[in-house]
Amino acid sequence: MKFGIVDVGGGERDIYGAGILDYCMDEEIHFDLCCGVSAGSANVVSYMSNQRGRNYQFYTEYAFRREYMSFYNFVHSRSYVNLDYIYDDLSHTNGENPFDYQTMVESGKELIVVATNAITGKATYFTLDDINKNQYDAVKASACLPIVNQAYFVNGKPYYDGGITDPIPYEKALEYGCDKVVIILTHPKDFRHLPHVDDYMAHLLNRHYPEAALALKQRGRLYNQQLEQAIQLEKTGKILILAPDDVSGLTVLGKNKDALINMYHKGYQDASIIKNFI
Repeated sequence: MKFGIVDVGGGERDIYGAGILDYCMDEEIHFDLCCGVSAGSANVVSYMSNQRGRNYQFYTEYAFRREYMSFYNFVHSRSYVNLDYIYDDLSHTNGENPFDYQTMVESGKELIVVATNAITGKATYFTLDDINKNQYDAVKASACLPIVNQAYFVNGKPYYDGGITDPIPYEKALEYGCDKVVIILTHPKDFRHLPHVDDYMAHLLNRHYPEAALALKQRGRLYNQQLEQAIQLEKTGKILILAPDDVSGLTVLGKNKDALINMYHKGYQDASIIKNFI
């Protein structure tokens, strides 16, 4: 059987996913396909590189640095989160916390990184072929929040967060032949987006990227639809959904260290059910 894992991201809340994937490394639980959206893409590549605890350090230490995310960044570059600092300065071979690219490539696992093409407003699915040593632009594109950040360019094309156009991409994992898929959410399972939740941000985005703005307006409804479909599939044994019972007050850009540590441990503890699923 072919097993897949999908981490939907959620900014700082996705330390929950980091806890789940650290458990999987500790227990030697292997997935054939790893699919990440936004912060989830950073989580899954560190799982593929077998760097247990790497993402925990990013969430609980580096995220509190001005260089990582701050209004200082926004004033000077119009991007609140400095994606180049995260995936270049920290993650390069000579960086403070180098990413083990070679181990990821040799893992034998498939990778899907979801981003949104800002021009077309459609999902783009990057793979291992789009990532090279010390060049992690696909992950940056996947995690680029609209309005909070300027669009991130990859090969001359502007991209935003993959959660805009495919927030819970379990269908892509099934298309790749997975028999069973674990989905990591960073909201409780009963959470649903309210209508028009992204309308204001979409209005701001519309000036430069109208198609991406239209997709952003529809994001909440799409998330709700995909989650309902995944819940139905879960009843068949094809899907396992892992979600926190609450978010400990964390927001996408939240910097509450106690809440972050609490969410990490929630993920680690909740992950034990995976053994019975695969």
